[in-house]
Amino acid sequence: MAGHIISIVGAKGGVGKSLVAANLAFALAQENRSKVLLVDADVKALGDQSLITSLRSPKNIKEISEITGAVSPQIAQTYLAHHRSGVSFIGMPGELSVVEQISVDGLGRALKSLAQIFPFVVVDAGSDLNSISSKVLEVSTIIFIVSNQDMLAVNQTKRLLSDLTTMLFPKEMLQIILNQVVKGHPLAPEMIERQFNRQSFIQIPKDETNCVQSLSKSQALLSYSRSGPFAESLIELTRKLKTTNILAKLESMNRPQISTAKGNVSNLHGGVAGGVGGKGSAEERGKFGMPSQAKDPWTEGKARVHKQLVEEMDFKKAVNDDDPKQKNILREKTKKLVVDIISKDEFKTILKTREDTNQMLKEIMDEALGLGPLEDMLADPSISEIMVVGPKKIYYEQAGKNKLSNVTFTNDRQVLTVIERIVAPIGRRIDEKTPYVDARLPNGSRVHAVIPPCAIDGCTITIRKFPENRLTYKDLIQFGSCNQEMADFLRIAVEAKRNIIVSGGTGSGKTTLINILGGFIPANERIITCEDSAELNFPQDHVVRLETRPPSLEGEGEIDIRMLVKQTLRMKPDRIVVGECRGGEALDMLQAMNTGHDGSMTTVHSNSPRDAIGRIETLVQYAGAGLSPRAIKEMMTSAVHLIVQQTRLEDGTRKIVAITEVNGLQGDVVTLQDVFSFKQEGINKQGKIVGKFQASGFIPKFIEQLERKGYRIPRGIFNNSNAA
Repeated sequence: MAGHIISIVGAKGGVGKSLVAANLAFALAQENRSKVLLVDADVKALGDQSLITSLRSPKNIKEISEITGAVSPQIAQTYLAHHRSGVSFIGMPGELSVVEQISVDGLGRALKSLAQIFPFVVVDAGSDLNSISSKVLEVSTIIFIVSNQDMLAVNQTKRLLSDLTTMLFPKEMLQIILNQVVKGHPLAPEMIERQFNRQSFIQIPKDETNCVQSLSKSQALLSYSRSGPFAESLIELTRKLKTTNILAKLESMNRPQISTAKGNVSNLHGGVAGGVGGKGSAEERGKFGMPSQAKDPWTEGKARVHKQLVEEMDFKKAVNDDDPKQKNILREKTKKLVVDIISKDEFKTILKTREDTNQMLKEIMDEALGLGPLEDMLADPSISEIMVVGPKKIYYEQAGKNKLSNVTFTNDRQVLTVIERIVAPIGRRIDEKTPYVDARLPNGSRVHAVIPPCAIDGCTITIRKFPENRLTYKDLIQFGSCNQEMADFLRIAVEAKRNIIVSGGTGSGKTTLINILGGFIPANERIITCEDSAELNFPQDHVVRLETRPPSLEGEGEIDIRMLVKQTLRMKPDRIVVGECRGGEALDMLQAMNTGHDGSMTTVHSNSPRDAIGRIETLVQYAGAGLSPRAIKEMMTSAVHLIVQQTRLEDGTRKIVAITEVNGLQGDVVTLQDVFSFKQEGINKQGKIVGKFQASGFIPKFIEQLERKGYRIPRGIFNNSNAA
């Protein structure tokens, strides 16, 4: 039969928590005539338990946390110090640098194994919530929070109780020990219990004489004496544990699972490292933790919680607040309110397990303050795009393939709320008059939304995610999007101030590629970007980012890309980068490239370099300048030096399939010459396209121009023997 892990914590130093933990271990050993393990897991008070008990273990909890398998009795003997009373002890490392190396998950496993050996494991878990104490509490049977009659200690204990309740620890698991109680004190125990809204498990009178004497002897008081108010109270505590059978009752309760970063110690002196998580029934509801099928009781339960939240809190005003501190306060306030609501009896039929409660809390918090069921997808780095088609169909792109998710929205109103939450902070709007919008998330992800009446099947959202870490040309080579020679050539072209157009279809990776090309621009140049929604993120410091603005409700004040491009010409740019040319701004872009702004870049939608020429010609005509087709072509051949064709292939991979130089005009035809290309050779057994990148052997004209200026260009990159 497994033993019980009893954790002793204090919300503040000086409440006597360590003394209570040590003497409780000796009291349990005496009253139950059994072996008891005392564990020192107090990060701040390194080694206090050794001073209190005079026990020094051969090894510490850092070393026992590194045991990969179960801790056997034989192994435990070599790690622990032993007292004749039946108490064994394992301590903390003596240095904080060693403490930081403790495997938190390994410590949790070790404590569970030790509980198979010892009927009682008493843990001094410290006086704050760090990754070690959080893991200890997670595996505990009961948590005793020690406080005294100090007003500051009472206030901090209230906060700790609130934090642990919010982390979904059962209220029955959190018990109060009032220590150092003095009769006639202005802050009477009854007043403190009203502050905590619960009775204390036991009150320990102040016993300064005996406690000071035991500390001076470096021995736990219960190891040599059972007399005195302090010792008698701890004996009473152990008997109460036995008579109430509270440990057996608590053992059957589920514990919240608290994640820790990489399983090691982090945030030692801060808050909990990670959040509350859960498995079991939560996983059964679907891949991303939501019900795979709408269940009326679950949905109705969430609706009731939402209704109470709206009645008690002004969410709309609070959510739009740009102050991060205020947002954190709002989140904590909301979380505590939700926990209070779902803890009521009416939810017990819906929330049958602790995992259900965790999941309900997460879903409500995501819907109230975040993007609802999209939150988990946004957090998943393997998902590159999210596509919502009404409330019941959410698709996502993973590994280049579109998949239907199990998660759903509650109704169309919830989808609209998510859209409004996205567009409001950046000053965009969406309504029946303008039922579509381009926007972005705080992390830079691109968002497009359409609502009824244009969207017949309900509100639609398309989110194009971008990697958290900026990609480089090395990533392109690693992903197989190009080879080293192509990357070297593109770097030379950008540094040589060649005007480049990135061409490709929707979702082919044009924006990602132009971000990488922008990284080749020398740091001493002034770059100005123009976009519909800001997505470009160049590494240089001197970057001016401009973004369009939609018209107001009166239809006034619109600022389009073309207007922004014109403004850049008055801003002393070294480089102009337009996120995408899709209208008359193509003419302004070509004129800028032709008037001293070499090295500029943009993207267009087209399927090949030849199509890109035709596309630009069409876009220039949108400007209404009345230019003849030949004049437009002459302008293009003079302005554009390279076209880089980016393509998403049938297997979902994205590759640079052609790097093409614009050579000039012969008659009415723009002549193009491939410098590099991708040649498809077949499909392997895994359904992946097999092919190789190859150089055409053609050396671009600008290479010869650079060499005449004294640049040394490795001609070997144009040798087609470098195919890969």
